[in-house]
Amino acid sequence: MTSKTRVPRIAVDTWVLGTHARHHGVQVYTTKLLEQFPRLASNHSVEIVPYRCLGGPETHLAASLPYRATRLLAHSRLWKFGAGALRSRLDGADLVFNPHCSGLYPTFFTPVVTTIHDVLPEVVPWSSRGGRSLRFLLRAAARNSRAIITVSQHSKADIVRTYGTPEERVHVVYNGCDHTVFNARPADTSLLESVRKRFGIKRPYIFHCGAGKPNKNLKRLIAAYGSLLSRSPDLELDLVLAGPADSASEDILRAAKAVSEPGRVILTGSLEPSQLVLLMKGASLAAFPSLYEGFCMPMVECMACGVPTIASSASCMPEISGNVLRYFDPESVEQMAACMEAVLVSDELRRQLSHQGRRRALIFDWDRCASETLRVLAGAIGVHVSNQKHSGITPERAAAGTA
Repeated sequence: MTSKTRVPRIAVDTWVLGTHARHHGVQVYTTKLLEQFPRLASNHSVEIVPYRCLGGPETHLAASLPYRATRLLAHSRLWKFGAGALRSRLDGADLVFNPHCSGLYPTFFTPVVTTIHDVLPEVVPWSSRGGRSLRFLLRAAARNSRAIITVSQHSKADIVRTYGTPEERVHVVYNGCDHTVFNARPADTSLLESVRKRFGIKRPYIFHCGAGKPNKNLKRLIAAYGSLLSRSPDLELDLVLAGPADSASEDILRAAKAVSEPGRVILTGSLEPSQLVLLMKGASLAAFPSLYEGFCMPMVECMACGVPTIASSASCMPEISGNVLRYFDPESVEQMAACMEAVLVSDELRRQLSHQGRRRALIFDWDRCASETLRVLAGAIGVHVSNQKHSGITPERAAAGTA
């Protein structure tokens, strides 16, 4: 009688699913992958076993995946600096998937594959304990991970240059976009009006969404908005900045108060997904002036909704958006203001940006992202996965502009 071959088990570090990461892109990334993994895991001959905080809130993923419950996840610092690695070893996992570089996994423990979304703490360093901790974890992950997943060719180049990681260990897997939510179907007018009223948005508006971090460059966006009003006083527009507070929020608030007409810069704070998509769809223009990004998921979501979108020419922004938008130097307030004005005064340009943005956004798909992620994970433990066809384009072709 032959014994049944054990399926390799991949543990998933779910620290990022805690409330500390709510409304952040890394939580969306992890959640979307875990939603797709149950359907795909058998095709890749692996078992996916995420951790769940024992005694914590129930998750809608619990029914679809065989979670391992642990109280250690409730102790954030302990989990990040060794407890997660120890727990995965004691559980006999063949591999750990760390989707946000949120734990220390030494090479003498269970092998790990880490997603390094970007090297922001190295490019725009901050001196807080949190910043130092993240830089330490990033460097350890780059050194210790059996393979690294990242979300753009630009981030791959940064990882290779910053940490000296061999190129063959770094795999580019683009994030997805939930097209059931972010799409060109018109927003419900009554619901949109209710959200606008809640936040005091009385005019058409320019929209940005993302945490108030220094790399988002929101002080310059506010300055460009003020310049736009000065050069085109007939434009009746608010500037709506949606997203959780972060390290640059106080500076952003001061800059908003300095705009000549009080109340025109509206800071919504964190939004529920239903509110976010309504405000996104209702915008006249979306602007993303980032100095540095690994992927910029909100930009893709705005494009998917058919919102005319403009973006910084820096970092990965042209790569991810496929060079189909209008771009500006993120360090030039006047260039940013001129780009906003050019789009706002041209119906034809807005239609063009809306169409091209929607078309480009369609290549980003969570099913593809999950399948390619599982291929990297399986490959890291020697499980061969046959090629599967997906719609869209490869990251290499997208970065080369041959899509």
